[in-house]
Amino acid sequence: MDHQKQKPLVVAITGASGSVYGLRLVQAVTELGLPITLTFSRAAGLVIYEEHGVKIDVKDPSCISQLFSPELIPLISYYPEYEMTAPIASGSYPSRGMVIVPTSTTCFAKVANGISESLIERAAECMIKEGRKLVIVPRETPLSVIHLENLLKLARVGVKVVPAIPAFYSGAQQMDELIDFVVGKILDQLEIPHALYRRWVGGRGEVTSPVQDPEEEKNA
Repeated sequence: MDHQKQKPLVVAITGASGSVYGLRLVQAVTELGLPITLTFSRAAGLVIYEEHGVKIDVKDPSCISQLFSPELIPLISYYPEYEMTAPIASGSYPSRGMVIVPTSTTCFAKVANGISESLIERAAECMIKEGRKLVIVPRETPLSVIHLENLLKLARVGVKVVPAIPAFYSGAQQMDELIDFVVGKILDQLEIPHALYRRWVGGRGEVTSPVQDPEEEKNA
């Protein structure tokens, strides 16, 4: 498969907790042989250090070599978040869509209100105006009315909101499996085939009768 002939997936990692979701997404997509155009916010660099113990300079494109295995690096194009001349700052740049994962509340508030202060928001703005797929993965709890209103505004213009909420029906036993569930749900939104989690095919138990109305039971 010639990745140079494929449209890349744009991925942005912001400063919300849960950087592992973004890093795992990049790994999973590139392992499928698909190219990634990647950017980190400054705050993402701080979170990656706190959560993974890896200190990176997000202004330096070579920082990706500290996070991903050498065989995946050729599939990743990296641009710092304030490089507004990057290709993804233009709607004319072809892509299969964009994922912001995890998405900080500040980031999705700016996107929802058309404020493009960095490459991340500008790329997201381009996805919306060009009618391309945009997936945001908020990881915050509890959500305030302000957060919910911003998410609703995005959902109304076609943005897919995929909260970083794992499910447990797959029988996951390890943290990696819970992470893969969320990453798999992101890939589902992009229609990228994968086998990251076991899909629901029905329950184990027998179908039981619904609870009978007390009046009906009395008159039976």
